[in-house]
Amino acid sequence: MQEPVQWSADGTPRSTRFDDVYRSSAGGLEQARQVFLRGCGLPAAWAHAPQWRILETGFGLGLNFLAAWRAWKDDPARCRLLHFVSVEAWPVSAGDLLRSVEAYPDLQPLARKLVSQWFGLTSGVHRLAFEGGRVMLTLHVGDAREVLRSEAFTADAVFLDGFDPRLNQDMWSIELLKAMARHCRRGARLATWTAAGEVRRGLAQCGFRVEKTEGLSPKRHCTTASFDPAWEPKGLRSASLREPASAIVIGSGLAGAAAAASLARRGWTVTVLDQADAPAAGASALSVGMLAPHFSPDDNLLSRLSRSGVRVTLQQAAMLLCDGQDWQRTGVLEHRVSKGLPQLEVDEAQAAWSRLANSDEKQTALLTEGCPALWHEQAAWVRLPALVRAWLDQPGVSWRGGLRVDRLAREGELWRVLGEDGVEIARAALVVVAAAHSSARISGYGLKLQPVRGQIAWAPHDSELRVPPFPVNGNGHLIPSVPHDGGFAWFCGATYGRAQTDTDLRDADHAANLQRVQSLLPQSASQFAQAFAHPATQQWAQVRCASADRRPLAGELEPGLWVSTAMGSRGLTFAALCAELLAAQLHDEPLPLSMRLAQALHPRRQLAAAAPGGNKP
Repeated sequence: MQEPVQWSADGTPRSTRFDDVYRSSAGGLEQARQVFLRGCGLPAAWAHAPQWRILETGFGLGLNFLAAWRAWKDDPARCRLLHFVSVEAWPVSAGDLLRSVEAYPDLQPLARKLVSQWFGLTSGVHRLAFEGGRVMLTLHVGDAREVLRSEAFTADAVFLDGFDPRLNQDMWSIELLKAMARHCRRGARLATWTAAGEVRRGLAQCGFRVEKTEGLSPKRHCTTASFDPAWEPKGLRSASLREPASAIVIGSGLAGAAAAASLARRGWTVTVLDQADAPAAGASALSVGMLAPHFSPDDNLLSRLSRSGVRVTLQQAAMLLCDGQDWQRTGVLEHRVSKGLPQLEVDEAQAAWSRLANSDEKQTALLTEGCPALWHEQAAWVRLPALVRAWLDQPGVSWRGGLRVDRLAREGELWRVLGEDGVEIARAALVVVAAAHSSARISGYGLKLQPVRGQIAWAPHDSELRVPPFPVNGNGHLIPSVPHDGGFAWFCGATYGRAQTDTDLRDADHAANLQRVQSLLPQSASQFAQAFAHPATQQWAQVRCASADRRPLAGELEPGLWVSTAMGSRGLTFAALCAELLAAQLHDEPLPLSMRLAQALHPRRQLAAAAPGGNKP
């Protein structure tokens, strides 16, 4: 049950003493296990299922989630994936989460893992992943009724929770119950601690078969229910889920490798095809990249999408890579060289992502106090090839190189992958095209893709070169200290050449990268001028694939044919997010971001005039 709220004069909630709430109750964990889990027939109901989806209407202190997670870990017959979708208007602090489990030793390790991802909970959807991505918490921060009306996901079980119906009628209103019921598959179980007559009557009105059952002391009764309406609800989803089989992913850069790993985690046998002789041979061959949220004063679509992507990629890096060698969560300082500082008023949740840089951070970045700068806390550097290899090394994924895919041909329920000579390379019921610029030709759809050439410079560290301990971006970027041959190397760039497809190194681009790093770190300008002229400084160039609106294309083109491409210069930000989005849509899972943001990535925004059968404008 959520905490009773004390309200400030401005209408926002103040924190209250959670200790008193739970010490005066029968116990939060006992309620979670006896009322909610047992009331929904768990864990027996999820036995050997490919996935199980729990919807909770009020996250509160998170004990219901932690209890479900603990039950999943302890169950040898557990489902492959556990999805826990919860709505919360006012997320509690990390400290309150930890304090709520002080009396429950078996939950404390889980609570600490939860707290490690409990940051930046702005309004919207946040995907938190645990157990190698097999336990996923999708937290919707906002009004429960609005969230349940606007978002689309299916629930196998419902934990109907919230404030006492006498104190907060909105959480138990017939409007909220109707919005909740639209997410339930037929047969979904529901449990709640209240036995209030108006709640039971409302559930019955919404199509539930309701039972009053024995409650947990001091409450005599609670309520369980099963969704089994006498009518056929509009838009009711099928209870059947797509069974994993064989799949083909075309392209083994960041986008393709991430898609393969997400499918394999759901039980698919995935073959990844690439025309190169090794994975990550194109733009994903860049030795190291910077992962940081995009900031805009109006918090536009790109900014919100980037935060979702950064969160997912940080989780993947922490699960799969060696900290300090393959990646490092350093934070990033953005020196707004030409943009200046916006009017920035951020709350605690927003500040966990981006805020004004303080004096110490500017000084550490070798900048003067007056320099306009932002600090991005949730940011890191990552070795791209290492992340690609980690995704391709997941159980269920195999890789085949040296194969140039020319086109696809449908044959019944299968897709045939054909080479230039028309010879079949492979076939499967599911194909994901993640082949950068070649995605338009291979898919046969009129995808509008733009080549963007980028060139960087890098060199082993000179002991005299003054650089900050964390990356700096703005007009270009500098990643200062990446492990290299027993020491460290710096990387800077990058140019952005639209409609340019050659990879020859250019002196003009080398000079432009020098100007960029000098503007980012003016106090080190002369040292970088010497470094760029030194023979040890090397250059690298490749061509990225982007869309006109700078957002990826990720979604279904037609049954069995999906695309994930156009990551632009933010492949680290978007590859894992798009992969999880595709897998969620394919399996009727809760999405890792809001419906509106998911629609902003779908290729349908380019396909109004396109159709199968060729590259049409």
